[in-house]
Formats: sequence, structure tokens, C-alpha cells
Amino acid sequence: MIDSLAFVGLLVVVMTIAGAVNGVAGFGFAVVATMALATVVDPATAVVFMISPILGVNISLVGELSGEQVRTCGRRFAPLLIAAFVGMLAGLVVLDVLPDAPLRVGLGLISLAFVASVQETVRLPTLERTREACFVESSAGMVAVGAVSGIVFGATNVGVQLVAYLKSCNLSHGLFIGVTAMVFLGLNGVRVIAAGLLGLYPDSIVFIASIGATVPAVAGVGIGKRLRDRISQRLRRTLVLFLLTVIGVRLLLGGLGIA
Repeated sequence: MIDSLAFVGLLVVVMTIAGAVNGVAGFGFAVVATMALATVVDPATAVVFMISPILGVNISLVGELSGEQVRTCGRRFAPLLIAAFVGMLAGLVVLDVLPDAPLRVGLGLISLAFVASVQETVRLPTLERTREACFVESSAGMVAVGAVSGIVFGATNVGVQLVAYLKSCNLSHGLFIGVTAMVFLGLNGVRVIAAGLLGLYPDSIVFIASIGATVPAVAGVGIGKRLRDRISQRLRRTLVLFLLTVIGVRLLLGGLGIA
């Protein structure tokens, strides 16, 4: 299926839209693209397939940091990065043994949980307290967050926990974007190699297509950046969250055998 003309066309559309979502809203590429692909291919393949496009998108964003900032932030967040690397490798190993249906359900629940955590229409007391609380920037705190987040990211491509942690560290917007890109760039650089060594790519066609998908993904980010000032922040968030909700419900129902 993955080498059919129809799939290639679908792939270009998904990568471009997901990239545009990231360019417009500043987040969402990995979640939108992975969840969308998981509705037409098995979830494990969707997760592995997205490694290279995510890497390409973060390369295009890491330029927000200067060389000095890379060195400074690398030292500052070293415990987070190291723990996330270890957790991510564990997540890839888990991905290799998870059955299809539970993984679809898990991806669907993660997508819907992500929507619930960032939506602002309904006030959820528990989530409000979580948003307002700042993580303690200590080595122990970074290791705990990094390990758990790395496992989830390795198995699902969802790195919301890492993003939430970095948001709590009082970084300027530009620095936050650059540091986030740096973290995920490092993780995905290792994941490309690890996924190959673990034999997670079903075949060479999937690997080549994954690399090729980077082109429309990066192009989509560029399109999104140009559209950013023409769309209100509220409309941006609404469109992204609606899309993620539809995808999350579809995955959940599919995993439960309902649709």
C-alpha cells in the first residue's frame, strides 16, 4: 500500500497539512501527522515513518538558537536530554512488541488527552492546576520528566510532556522554540539510527518514503509561517484541536473495532 500512487498523494497532503499546522500554531506536526497516518497504516509503522520528517522539521526550527545558546542550553538541560534519550530507546523497544489494536487505542487517547490539556473552552480544575504549576528545575526533576517523556515519545511520537516542561522554565518565545527544536532534533537523530538497528522499518521502501516525506513537511512549515499573521490565534487553535479530535476519535474507535 505504501508504494501506491494513492498513498503517495495522501502522504504529501498529510505532511503538508501537518507542517502548515506547525508553522501556523507553533506545535502539532508530530501529533497530527502520526495520528493521521495511523488511521490508514498500522500505528507502529506510522510512528517509525514519522521519525525522519520530524527530524527535518526540527532542523528547520533549531536555527532560532545561536551557537552560544546551544552550548548554554545543552549544559542547562543535560539531565533532561540524557534521561529522554534513554527513555526514548525504551519506548522504541516497547513499540516493537505492542499489538496493533491497543496501540491504536493508546494513540487515540493520547490525541484526545492532548486536546483536553490545551483547549481553553471548558475549564478543567486538575489541568488548570497543572498548567499553573512550574516544574522544579533540578537534576532529579529533569531526569524524571525526561525518562517518562522519552518513553512516551519513543513509542508514540507525542512529546507534550517535554514541551510542557520547557514552557515552565521561563524561556523567551524564540528561545523556547529553539530549545524545543534542539531537544527533538537530538532525540530524532538518535531514533533514526536506533529504529534501523532494531529493525523497526518494515522494509527499505518505508525508510526511503520516510526520508522523502521530509520535503512536503518542511514545505508545509514554510506555508504555515506565511499564513500565521493572516489567521487569528483563536481560529488557529480551534482548527488544530478540531482536527486532532477527529483523528483521535477515529483511532479510538478503530482500535476498539467499532469503525
